[in-house]
Formats: sequence, C-alpha cells, structure tokens
Amino acid sequence: ARSSDSKGRQFLRQMTFNRHIFVVLQTALIFLVYGGYLMVRNNEEKAYYSSHATMLAEAAAPSSAFSVTQAHKPHLVYGTAWKEEKTSEYVSQAVHAGFRFIDTACQPRHYNEAGVGNGWTAAAQELGLSREDFFLQTKFTPIGGQDPNNVPYDPEDPIPVQVSDSLRVSLKNLHTTYLDSWVMHSPYDDPADTMAAWRAMEQAVDNGTVRQLGISNCYDYEQFKWLFEAAKHKPKVLQNRLYADTNFDPELRAFCKEHGIKYQSFWTLTANRHALARESVRQWAQAKGLTPQTYMFAFLMTLGYITPLSGTTSIQHMAQDVAVMERVQNGESFFDTEEELKRFARELGMDETSL
Repeated sequence: ARSSDSKGRQFLRQMTFNRHIFVVLQTALIFLVYGGYLMVRNNEEKAYYSSHATMLAEAAAPSSAFSVTQAHKPHLVYGTAWKEEKTSEYVSQAVHAGFRFIDTACQPRHYNEAGVGNGWTAAAQELGLSREDFFLQTKFTPIGGQDPNNVPYDPEDPIPVQVSDSLRVSLKNLHTTYLDSWVMHSPYDDPADTMAAWRAMEQAVDNGTVRQLGISNCYDYEQFKWLFEAAKHKPKVLQNRLYADTNFDPELRAFCKEHGIKYQSFWTLTANRHALARESVRQWAQAKGLTPQTYMFAFLMTLGYITPLSGTTSIQHMAQDVAVMERVQNGESFFDTEEELKRFARELGMDETSL
C-alpha cells in the first residue's frame, strides 16, 4: 500500500511539473508571437512614415511665395478651416509638401488661427525658410459670423475697434508682424457698417501692417462694384465659393479679370464633386497624368485670374496638388486648345463664354 501511495505521489509531482513546464512554454510562445507582431508593426510604421516623408520631400518646392507673386505665377492656397486641434499638424505637412500660400481667419468658430501660426513656423524652422517665403492671409470676421461664446474682440466696441483688435490677435496667433493679405470675411447687412470696417482695415495698409485687402462671401455684383469704387485701397482678392448655385459668379469673375483682382475659389472640389466623378472627366484627367481633382485645379490656374484653395488633410493629395501647381508654373499646358477649356467648363455647368 505504501509503495502504491509513493508511486501516486510521484505521478502527481510529475504531472504538476509538466503543467508548470507547459505554462512556461505557453507564456514564452505568447511573448514570442506578440514580440513578432510588434516587430512587424514597427517595421510597417517605419515604412509608412518613411514613404510619406519621401513623398513630402519630393513634393517640397524651393520656391517662395515672394518669387511666385513677383513672377505673377499661378498657385494654390492652403485652406485651414475646420481642422480644429490638428490644424498645426496639417499646416506643417502642407508646408513640407510645398505650399507657401496659407489662408485662415480670426474666427474660432471654424478656424484655429493659432494652430496655423504654430504649424507654419515649425515647418519653416525645419526647412530653413523665412517669413518672406510665405504668403499669410487671414480674415476679419464680423460679429454675425462669430461664435457668441468665443469672440476674439469685444462685440460691444465700435466696429473700427473690433477690426483693430482682431488684427492684433491675428498677428499674435500667426507669429508675424505683418499680413500679406487681410480679408473681410463677409459684408455686413448695412453698407455703412461694411464701409466702417473697410476704412479701419485700410488704416492697417496705410501703416504698413497689411499689404493688401480683400473680401469674401460677396456674391452681389453691385455690392462688390460699390466697394471697389468707394475704397481707397481697392480689394485685391475676392474669395467665394465657385459653384453652380451662383452660376459660378460670371459677372464677378469678369470684373475681377478686368481689374486685376484675384478670384480665390474655396469649396472648389466638394461643390463640384458630381461633375468630377464623371467618366469623361476621369479620362481627360488621366490623359494628362492627373486626377479629376488636380485637373480641376489645373483648369482654374490656366485661366490665370482664379486661385483655388485646397484644404486637403491627405499627405498624398497635398503632394499631388503641389505637383500640378509646379507643372503649371513651369509652363506645362493641360488644355491644348480653347475648345478643351470650354469642354471642361460645359461639364462643370459653367457658361463657356464667361471664361
């Protein structure tokens, strides 16, 4: 009986030992598999960031905004609306990709202006660029366009004071002592208020803090013409949506073209996404080595007086946008005849006679 008990105890000890060995081996196997997973994931992440860093490096252009404007070359503007806490990251990526013209607004409701300032300065330091290499444009937003709980000036102050306070905030946010372009975000309902704000903005041009003025969201031809004629410092920019709802602003675009005013188009791709999705457009773009979206940008830059905004958050699309911009700047033609321009205009729904 004792011999039988001894053998039973030995068997139990052996089983316990075997279980321990099994647990140890199982744990080791788990660590090996997990370690392998982490190694593969780390390598994939390194490859991802390496490929995207290469893409940005290849896209980045040595040209500065100053040289582009002096040579009157067409270009794209990087738009920064609705990017919230990632604004700085996206702006930095855009600069690394080759964007040098940046648009924002002193309107916390839709823009993170301070994020724009942090983004462009960080990228400039990394790339060895100076302030003169950039074109910084921001906006004074009237009280009607502001979040009542987050206004960058005292809404009880007179309009000229609101304007000057907004400018002070913008300069601080953007880490700059001057603006290349300052845009009234929209006209007021009362023309007298519009002119009061414009006169205050003109003072900033007079003292050298601002180099040019413009206006946005102005779709009334007579209103824009009135402002142009009444202004001491004429608007150099009209920034509007370019879409079918306004028939693509034919009168306003003609006025801009006649008077050397840059028509900046925003919401350009989104508002025309249905036309850009058509098979005919895809084929025309593909024949030129473009996507339908970059084909649209090439079309507008080819017209000469329209400057599109690109608000993409995709590194790949940033690189594509900069690539088509540089090809246009280098003289490449994507529309060999006037008929090709008109053909695409018709596809968009634009009046081909208004080009």
